[in-house]
Amino acid sequence: MEMDDTPNAEARRLQQNAVKDVPLAKWGPYLSERQWGTIREDYSQNGDAWNYFPHDHSRSRSYRWGEDGLAGISDFYQNLCFAIAVWNHKDPILKERLFGLTNPEGNHGEDVKELYYYLDNVPSHYYMRYLYKYPQPAFPYLELIEKNKQRSRQEPEYEILDTGIFDDNKYFDVEVEYAKKTDTDIFIKIRISNRGNESAPISLLPTLWFYNRWQYGGLKERPLLSLVDNQTVKAEHERLGSYFFYFEEASALLFTENETNSEKLFGTPNAYSRVKDAFHEAVINNDLKLVASQNEGTKFSPLYQLTIEPGTSKDIYLRLSDQFVQTPFEENFKDLFNLRRREADEFYASVITENLKPELKNIQRQAYAGLLWNKQYYHYDLERWINNSDGITPVSDERLNGRNHNWKYLKNQDIIVMPDKWEYPWYAAWDTAFHCIPMAMIDPVYAKHQMILIMREWYMNPQGQLPAYEWNFSDVNPPVHAFCAMEVYRIEKENKGTGDISFLKKIFQKLILNFTWWTNRADINGNNIFEGGFLGLDNIGVFNRSNTPAGVILEQADGTSWMGMYALNMMDMALEIAVHDPSFEDSCTKFYEHFVLIAEALNGLGLWNQEDQFFYDMLLINGSTTMPLKVRSIVGITPLLAVSVLSKEKLQQLNDLKKRMGWLKEYRMHNNMYLPNEENAHQDLILLSLVHKDKLVKLLERLLDESEFLSPGGIRALSRYYGDHPYNANIEGAQFHVQYDPGDSTSGLFGGNSNWRGPVWMPINYLIIKAIHKYYAFYGESLLIDCPRGSGNQMNLKEVANFLTDRLISIFLQNDEGMRPLYGMYNNFYNRAENKELVLFHEYFHGDTSRGLGASHQTGWTALLTCLIRDSI
Repeated sequence: MEMDDTPNAEARRLQQNAVKDVPLAKWGPYLSERQWGTIREDYSQNGDAWNYFPHDHSRSRSYRWGEDGLAGISDFYQNLCFAIAVWNHKDPILKERLFGLTNPEGNHGEDVKELYYYLDNVPSHYYMRYLYKYPQPAFPYLELIEKNKQRSRQEPEYEILDTGIFDDNKYFDVEVEYAKKTDTDIFIKIRISNRGNESAPISLLPTLWFYNRWQYGGLKERPLLSLVDNQTVKAEHERLGSYFFYFEEASALLFTENETNSEKLFGTPNAYSRVKDAFHEAVINNDLKLVASQNEGTKFSPLYQLTIEPGTSKDIYLRLSDQFVQTPFEENFKDLFNLRRREADEFYASVITENLKPELKNIQRQAYAGLLWNKQYYHYDLERWINNSDGITPVSDERLNGRNHNWKYLKNQDIIVMPDKWEYPWYAAWDTAFHCIPMAMIDPVYAKHQMILIMREWYMNPQGQLPAYEWNFSDVNPPVHAFCAMEVYRIEKENKGTGDISFLKKIFQKLILNFTWWTNRADINGNNIFEGGFLGLDNIGVFNRSNTPAGVILEQADGTSWMGMYALNMMDMALEIAVHDPSFEDSCTKFYEHFVLIAEALNGLGLWNQEDQFFYDMLLINGSTTMPLKVRSIVGITPLLAVSVLSKEKLQQLNDLKKRMGWLKEYRMHNNMYLPNEENAHQDLILLSLVHKDKLVKLLERLLDESEFLSPGGIRALSRYYGDHPYNANIEGAQFHVQYDPGDSTSGLFGGNSNWRGPVWMPINYLIIKAIHKYYAFYGESLLIDCPRGSGNQMNLKEVANFLTDRLISIFLQNDEGMRPLYGMYNNFYNRAENKELVLFHEYFHGDTSRGLGASHQTGWTALLTCLIRDSI
């Protein structure tokens, strides 16, 4: 077998991908981990996605908008899919996909109830590893549902490790490893290890199937999988062409159709004698006749019936290729896995700082793996979805005028880095922006493509709004895209030595549309105080901020601060471009003036509480009465995030901006008006910030107070003070209540599956730390602060930023007893030899213990940790 062993071959492959229209490999981990229960598959009249297409239907019912599977891959358009299924000879169903609770079933919302890990991946996906832990006793489906149903919101979730099913090591490690020979020739290794002390049976079904586009007229001809010989199947597809699936000798060869079992689910006749769940019926009932007597279909699997001795492993090899070969598993084919693994090591050696401790390198490597494994094919055409039936439920007025009906121009069909391919197998605007920052460390071209993609005409609406997330595209997320675009630009510039000005120009034009939408939509009173609404912070407020009480306008400290940050980020972007293209100088001036007006409003119209020395949201009731909502939360910390440091030397190159800034400075000082500029006579720098030094110090004192925001694992979203002193407010006769919740949400807002009332969130911590670094760039050693507050330990702001970074890193590090805070009560399991190096990247973390919470694989924004580690060195 001919192999390329060029040093850092992965970097060379990325250079080849970079010149493509879409800088991606043709094959990758693009298969979702949950297609059921999504809005795309919901054709109900009442919008109940969880019950319209439940998990129990997923093995028997063909999907409309995509496919899902376990440890799977697909081509770019998901025409052909591969994933594994396993059976422990005790479960009532095949394990074809990850199981979890729906939002109504979970006591804190939807939640996957499986143990699986993204071990490795590279951007071209020439090498990938995935680990799934499968119990040998019957999987506790009903126990997980019933126990969580019995628990209140005040109790923790009942997890699979709570069932005791893994206590005696009676489980299999199922590791799936992919190594590409070329982008369209993929070798697959499945290693099943028995971790128990007794021999145990397991059936393995490495499954190949076609996404069912034909049932809705998406294809002219039905694709076909057909048997060539007892170790080869041919796949023929009008769009994809021909592929060959090679496999080792199996116990049986099974064929069926990826068609709905209508008779079972709906009591109507099946269109085909073999349907989607035929393998399930055949293997579980030990009746293979129907599926093993065929030699063609749209779904195929060789069946391996294995018995694995204790402490041993069994390897199964397969190959998926666009080439027909007589000897698919030549003598040295296993060397390919070693080569690709070595190439992955070489690639990450060039990305991850060399002098890091091995444990930190392992954490970063798995963070990048999770980021890459969360790439997913996403297909959603709103107009077709609203106006057509799925063949089960007819089109109704409720659907024609229901969810997302005003987004008919949204037509998505792309590979997107998802927050979590099980819990959030759909993009969210601000998640996607944050994902691109760590992605820029390993694949900057794809990161830039993702940033621009979300702003293309088939995503952004004609007024300039970005789609929030599929449950409600019209909701609003914080406008962080200009900040994230500049982070992506700077990371690439730092790594390559040159910045991509063309990228900045492209995204700048799109961001102008979005900025205009924000200013037209979210400033009702025209006073540069912004309402915003939801803003992605879910239940942090006294009430649902997307639905204020009648007669009440909520003027938001964070909405206003996000817009101040947006204006400043746009100014920074225009400044960077203007050095190369003077025509952008006017934009620098425009956004600087926007920033000045927003800063004046934030500091002069009542959002700063002089008594408490903190920013609060303000209610305007019936157009006359004002009422501050005196809750110390991240809402009042966000003014820190809007900060930029300008070089006077750079300003000299931009005469128009220099003149305008000088005029505004004189005018505002003469008229005793707020000016967000600060200059240091000893430095060639200008600081632009929403807060002057006195307010900065006061906010940092709160931030670094362990009785308030500072936790063992970073900055909390809500002050710990409200644990013993809940906040109560009477608004127009209605009572509202906020209490510090360090862990899972005790509120039912947004399904109860998200909580900003105490836990640590990585993206907010990232923004805070990056801002503090900027303040240090201006103040240097002239500003020292107690860190933690009351410790007497005086630090400069760079030291403060690194201190906060260390606290975030500590969540993932093993302590002296080998325990990682992120695993909490489950550390005994992760102390076993085979599990010691496994790391998960959760959605957020407990405000007191740092235990991982929320979506257990939301690596996207939690992978920001990799950038913080690099910055702190």
